[in-house]
Amino acid sequence: MANHKSAIKRHKQSLERAARNRAMRSRVKNAVKEVRTAVLAKDTERAAQALTAAKSVIDKAASKGTVHWKNAARKVSRLSKFVNGIAA
Repeated sequence: MANHKSAIKRHKQSLERAARNRAMRSRVKNAVKEVRTAVLAKDTERAAQALTAAKSVIDKAASKGTVHWKNAARKVSRLSKFVNGIAA
């Protein structure tokens, strides 16, 4: 553990950020899982709603820096392609 006051503060901040990032990544995974289960159940309406919610969660994670913006774009693109594949 750090001994200097500033180092103690930095350590405390890093723990808070790590917890926030972990929660955000978990939120992203749950949103993606929701979309995938709706698509596999062939429920187009629920899949479309879940996709909209997932896009919002993923974009927020990207804007906060939890997920790289290219990773977020790839996730959204692949989910959209998966949802649009139901109709085909």
